[in-house]
Amino acid sequence: MFDFKLTPSLQETQQETEKTRGRVYDLIVLGGGPAGLTAAIYAGRARVDTLVLAGSLPGGQPANTDVVDNFPGFPEGLEGPELVRRFQSQAERFGCQIELEEVVEVDFFSRPFTVRTHRATYQALAVIVATGASPRRLGVPGEDKFFGRGVSACATCDGFFYRDKRVAVVGGGDSAVIEALFLTRFAREVVIIHRRDELRATQIYQEQAFANPKIRVAWDTVVEEVLGDQTVSGVRVRNVKTGEMETIEVDGVFIYVGMDPKTELFAGQLDLDEWGYIVSDHRQRTNVPGVFAAGDVQDPLYRQVVVAAGTGAVAAMEVEKFLGEYPKSRIDKDVSTACCETEL
Repeated sequence: MFDFKLTPSLQETQQETEKTRGRVYDLIVLGGGPAGLTAAIYAGRARVDTLVLAGSLPGGQPANTDVVDNFPGFPEGLEGPELVRRFQSQAERFGCQIELEEVVEVDFFSRPFTVRTHRATYQALAVIVATGASPRRLGVPGEDKFFGRGVSACATCDGFFYRDKRVAVVGGGDSAVIEALFLTRFAREVVIIHRRDELRATQIYQEQAFANPKIRVAWDTVVEEVLGDQTVSGVRVRNVKTGEMETIEVDGVFIYVGMDPKTELFAGQLDLDEWGYIVSDHRQRTNVPGVFAAGDVQDPLYRQVVVAAGTGAVAAMEVEKFLGEYPKSRIDKDVSTACCETEL
């Protein structure tokens, strides 16, 4: 799926550690999804010495998506892993170094910034955080097996494939109800499965859902298992009040029980909002000058490949400006107070 190098031997690891010791990159990108790789493309093309730490499972959400059908320039659609592979290939063409390594620690308090993985310690004058966000899972049998083959967390991405079919939406908040309404453009019926006896969504969304003849709600209900053979054929559900079990036949399951941004490493160093997303301005700048954020790690609303790629491009262009103003000779002197304040 990806062309990343295999896990190195101990000798190679030691050699790599020695090789990187003392080297200061212009930029380290944390994350190998659309935002991180687009940032790398822009940075590499601008001759910014760039290292991408893509993590142990690179690719972001598209790597788990069967077909990406709404990315501009691919009218026939493209398999998610193939799209990410093309991002990677383009970044490497511009000289970016991409490593399949998981970041375990960062230090944004002093410059050059320090990023540690299990293999080595790296330093850079600037960092772009593009670690993404993960959809919360139900943790039931069949969910992982059918993720990307009937189980999805993105109706905008996959709704088109369910024309004239029945689908389930799990959740009761704004995201669940909004996406259920969106799915009625394609599906013949949308079943909202909600564990309570009332929705948590904003009232106007509830009114729209209740008025839509294609939507019905399974109240006080939780999913116990996702059923199917090659693709999803239904869900086994349980009524939380009566304990009664039931099978609902559906062709797709869309899960909206929340997203978790991957920001644990940055707590106490970068400003996070109440949901744990990185706070950044319209130029992708964080509260730490020289550290930028892009993609789903700072976007709780849209979570689209094209949006993530756009923020990655902006972050890289801002890095280029930052490095022009604060080259290596000045990086330890006045950058911490001279850079711009965050504009929200």
